[in-house]
Amino acid sequence: PIMSLSGGNQQKVVLSKWLATKSRVLLVDEPTQGIDVGSKSEIHKILKGLTREGVAIILISSELPEILSLSDRIIVMRQGTKSGELDISEATPERIMYLATIGVDEKVHEAVS
Repeated sequence: PIMSLSGGNQQKVVLSKWLATKSRVLLVDEPTQGIDVGSKSEIHKILKGLTREGVAIILISSELPEILSLSDRIIVMRQGTKSGELDISEATPERIMYLATIGVDEKVHEAVS
């Protein structure tokens, strides 16, 4: 049974089930939370491969290195509201943390006003 597998192997089984559906869009929520470094690396390789094949991936993660290494565009949420949107070329850990904890991106503020 799947419950007898390690956390990393459980995540890979779940991801494999999604891959079998041949979906063009995947929503992955904390895909590497609580798993070992080796499994995390394997899952990252799988996700990067899928994007190269044209699959759109919506990644929800609280791990900044994961977000920065897997994303083309980052939408930051704060208290259930969008506080900013960054292209990967302008994203830094400091900018993401600012938007997540303190501020609102001026572009978002202007759009809401």
